[in-house]
Amino acid sequence: MKFLDLTQRFVSQHFPAASVVILAGSTSREARTPTSDIDVLILGDTLFPDERTSLAATYRFEGEIFEVFAYTEEGFATWANRGFEQYRPVIVQMLLDGITVRGDAERGRYRRAWLPRYEKGPVLDPTESAFRRYVLTDLLDDYADATDPLERHMLSSLLFERTAELILLTNSRWIGAGKYLPRRLREFDAGRAAALSAPLLDRADDRFAAQVQHELELAGGRVQEGFHR
Repeated sequence: MKFLDLTQRFVSQHFPAASVVILAGSTSREARTPTSDIDVLILGDTLFPDERTSLAATYRFEGEIFEVFAYTEEGFATWANRGFEQYRPVIVQMLLDGITVRGDAERGRYRRAWLPRYEKGPVLDPTESAFRRYVLTDLLDDYADATDPLERHMLSSLLFERTAELILLTNSRWIGAGKYLPRRLREFDAGRAAALSAPLLDRADDRFAAQVQHELELAGGRVQEGFHR
C-alpha cells in the first residue's frame, strides 16, 4: 500500500521520535473516497518538546491531508478512558484495528493493555438508561406534534441518532458519531438497522415513529413522570 510509505515519510519529518505509528480509518481499510484524509495514531513518550501529553492536529503533506492523533502513554490513557466514558473509544479502536507502520512489538503491549476493556463493551447503568429513554420519550412526543417541516426533519435525525445509540448501548456495543453510528448499528444487527432507517429514508413518518417506539419498549419503555435528573 503506497500510503504506508507516505505515512513513514510524514512521521519521519514531523514525529521522528514516534515509537508506534498506526495507519487507521478508511485508508487502512482500502475504502478511501475522493475527499478521504489519512488518519494516523502516533505514540511515544518523547514526541513533544514540552510537557504536553497529547496532540490532535491536521497537516498537509505531499498533497494529502493527515489527521494526526499523537499521545504519550499518559496522554493515551487519559483520552482512551475519556472515550470509554463517552461510549466512543475512538483511539482505542484505531489502536486495535489499524495497520502498523512502526513499532509492532510496542503496539502489542498497548493492545494487551486495552483490548480486554474494549471487548467487554459498554455497561449502561440504570440511571443512564433512564435518562436516555427520557430524552427519547420527549423527542418522540415532539416529533408526533411537529407541523413545521424543518423542525420535523431535525427531530427525525435526532430520533434516529438517540434510538441507534440506545440499541447499541443496551446490547453492550460501542456507539459512533456521524457516519459511524449507522455503520455500528448495521454491524450489530443489519435487520434492526434497516427497520429503523427504511421508514426514515422513505419519509414514512408514522412507520418511523412506530419503529422508534418499538425500540424504546425493547430498551425498557417510556420514561416521563417521576423522572429526576
